Amino acid sequence: MALMDFIKKQFIDIIQWTETGDGTLAWRFPMAEMEIQNGASLTVRESQVAVFVNEGQVADVFGPGMYKLTTQTLPVLTYLKNWDKLFESPFKSDVYFFSTRQQVDQKWGTPQPITIRDKDFGAVRLRAFGNYSFRIGDAKLFHTEISGTRDIYSAADLDGQLRGLVLQNISNAIASSGVPFLDLAANQIQFAQALAAQLVPEFEKIGIKLENITVQNVSLPEELQKILDQKIGMGMVGNDMGKFMQYQTAQAIPKFAEGAGNGGGIAGDAMGLGAGVALGQVLAQNLAQGLSPNAAAQAAATQQQPAVAVVSPNDVMTTLEKLGELKAKGILTQEEFDAKKAELLKKLV
Repeated sequence: MALMDFIKKQFIDIIQWTETGDGTLAWRFPMAEMEIQNGASLTVRESQVAVFVNEGQVADVFGPGMYKLTTQTLPVLTYLKNWDKLFESPFKSDVYFFSTRQQVDQKWGTPQPITIRDKDFGAVRLRAFGNYSFRIGDAKLFHTEISGTRDIYSAADLDGQLRGLVLQNISNAIASSGVPFLDLAANQIQFAQALAAQLVPEFEKIGIKLENITVQNVSLPEELQKILDQKIGMGMVGNDMGKFMQYQTAQAIPKFAEGAGNGGGIAGDAMGLGAGVALGQVLAQNLAQGLSPNAAAQAAATQQQPAVAVVSPNDVMTTLEKLGELKAKGILTQEEFDAKKAELLKKLV
């Protein structure tokens, strides 16, 4: 009976792996109840590594090439099985193939804003995203740390772990790059290089080699972006409060006119706008007087000068409201409304 069982056994004489798709990192050769013959052929293709595992212990590792399996080509397995005393053929061993091709266009991003320290703004919450590529660099380490005895292990199975490592190291990468937040958008390559420097040793701990990482976008949450836009606007007018208020007024007037055409309550908006314009003018004048070395003399001279007629901002807003209504009814054209608006704005200066 034992002889018949031996005859019925299937023996493996060719071991190879032909990848049928993308994304597979590790594949276990199907052994079932079969055994490997002495002198069997092992084929490892380019971008592959084969690993023999004996009773859970990694034995021999093969790079690309064709091999005849003997005690000479399996030195570690020979030692583990004591074949130097008596070679057993056929024999059993687990064989795993690993793909060393690049796994490209792997996405990463911040699902929620992360907080970082910035020398200009203090603490800043930002979002960022990009992509990266990797390959298996150490098949033995990857087997023992990640894939284990699974029949198939894919890049999708590893995706969450690698994304977590990227997000965990973003703050350190920004700090080490020394690039202020406002300059990150213009220095995304430098940011990506700093991020790669943080990630390479982390990936190596699990047998992965980081080939490339890109930063495609860095942005603030919407509420912080509005504050940043105001700061940029101040910088564009040289931090001149008077000019900044005029700029804000010019930006707001078309919206008020549109609201009047749609029946919106423009009176309250106009009052607020007029107050803002007046406040901006007062602040600008006080600031100019405070910075002037002859502020006291200039103030006295100003008091002696005859008063200049000033048009009330409220009157200007009321007129604009009426003009908006005329434009909405088709009595005034857009060109006529714009011309009159420009004329009224000059009276606010």
